[in-house]
Amino acid sequence: MQEQKDKAINFFDVFKLPLLLVAVIWLIHFTQIIFNLDWGYYGIYPRDFSGLKGIITAPLIHGDLKHLISNSVPLLLLGGILMYFYKRVAIRSFFMIYILTGITVWIFARSVFHIGASGVVYGLVAFVFWNGIFRRSLQSIVLALVMTVLYSGYFAGILPNQEGISWESHLCGALVGIFVSYFYKEELEADEKPKEDPWANEPAKEDQPFFLNRDAFEKTKEQRLREAEGLSDWISTKTWEE
Repeated sequence: MQEQKDKAINFFDVFKLPLLLVAVIWLIHFTQIIFNLDWGYYGIYPRDFSGLKGIITAPLIHGDLKHLISNSVPLLLLGGILMYFYKRVAIRSFFMIYILTGITVWIFARSVFHIGASGVVYGLVAFVFWNGIFRRSLQSIVLALVMTVLYSGYFAGILPNQEGISWESHLCGALVGIFVSYFYKEELEADEKPKEDPWANEPAKEDQPFFLNRDAFEKTKEQRLREAEGLSDWISTKTWEE
């Protein structure tokens, strides 16, 4: 019973942040629909100081229900993966991806309003995928393969000149995800660290029985031949003396 309770608590901790974010996004979207509002001007408008607010607000605004659903599902899944498998850096990585994606879009993107959480989604996909390359632990490599299977179609989203799509957000998010993955590549999780050989630091005890000379495997073939010849001469001499 206690074990089931612990698992439930762990599940809540893993999905707490992504669920909260998605709940806020859905609340904002239905507020727009109910009150017939258009909050598109809260998006990022590049190189305009009034558009700086979009760095925080743009991922929370979506154009329609299809746009909202297409970002909500991967936010939940990728957010859960981030919080479960990369606990040490999860919160820092998420907010770095969120903020840096917005900043790079503001600097480099076209002069239109950019809205939606797709840039953050691309950042999370890139972060999880490139961890498999930078960390090279079994866990990170398996997760990278999962990203390849689930989100390989996302690569088309970074191609330019797609009408009605902020491909700049996708590209900037992906590049930021790679950067954040590299930035935190040394902060390995406990189960990512290589296991130490328990015998590696065990001092050799001279009084323990050992069936071969302790330096037997360190000698060259020539040294072994010389020792064999010396032993043979010694036996011959000993036999002659007797």
